[in-house]
Amino acid sequence: MKKIKVENAVGMIIGHDLTEIVPGLFKGAAFKKGHLIKEEDIPRLLKMGKEHIYVIDIPPDSMHENDAALRIAKAITGPGLEMEGPDEGKIVFKSKLKGILNINLDGLNRINRIPDVIVSTLHKNMPIDVGETVAATRAIPLIIKEKYIKKVEEVAKKFFPILRILPYRTKKIGALVTGSEIYKGRIKDNFDNMVGRKIYSFGSHLLQKIILPDDVKMIANGIHSLINYGCDLILVTGGLSVDPDDVTRKGIKKSGAKIILYGTPVLPGAMFLYAEMGKIPILGLPACVFFNKRTVFDLVFPMVLAGVKITKDEIATWGHGGLCLNCDVCRYPICPFGKG
Repeated sequence: MKKIKVENAVGMIIGHDLTEIVPGLFKGAAFKKGHLIKEEDIPRLLKMGKEHIYVIDIPPDSMHENDAALRIAKAITGPGLEMEGPDEGKIVFKSKLKGILNINLDGLNRINRIPDVIVSTLHKNMPIDVGETVAATRAIPLIIKEKYIKKVEEVAKKFFPILRILPYRTKKIGALVTGSEIYKGRIKDNFDNMVGRKIYSFGSHLLQKIILPDDVKMIANGIHSLINYGCDLILVTGGLSVDPDDVTRKGIKKSGAKIILYGTPVLPGAMFLYAEMGKIPILGLPACVFFNKRTVFDLVFPMVLAGVKITKDEIATWGHGGLCLNCDVCRYPICPFGKG
């Protein structure tokens, strides 16, 4: 770099963004890379503490931070994302879709081990709205060795896409509400209020709901009725505890569905069940969905809508971060729940 007094820099080109900070009001680039310095710029530069300007001579094997950030961003960006920047060497990624954030964690971790490069994201599988910021990247130094950017591109190609948004699919949902106490009218069915409103908030709709007693054969037949009606996602509530008269699990099994898992390391929601009838997912929802604001259902449902395969191995990792604190004011998903 060549160091020149500001007063003597009129007519020269700024080689990098110059940051200005006005406490409590502004932090950003007051002068961008490539700006032609004019006489009227001198007072502001001095006020920013810039008594000298550095003219940069970038070596052939290196890159400016903005150019590096662009190459990183292009390498890691998958479907459903748009980029903003670069600004002071940083690029921000925003969602173009409503869905969940999908991250290749192996690729992300390898990239963040490369010197002078960072990629920072929200948590994997977080529900994301249109326009929401989900990640950012930057080169750490002003001038970075190009070999590090090439390493990023190699890793990103191997694990592509590092970042993408999986959009929600509209589902025709069938609900099977079990419980003799509800079937016989002893207590009120609260499905629509507690679960139904969440269904509609994701853009899907409840096609059909059936209320049945705790009867294995009737539950099995109810599942087939919903499938024949055209439902492509089935929610079964109640009857999943250890009480002898809770037979929902047996009913799902009798229907011919394949039970993938029963029990999760998530509280509330330990007795969640996941099964499949061919390609149709069946979610067995424990009683907690009727009185807890957030449960395992809030973690699983967006993933199912986005077409993510539910596996035992994935669910097993949810114990780390799977404890809901039942806060007086619920801020989910801006909280630790489900983000191990």
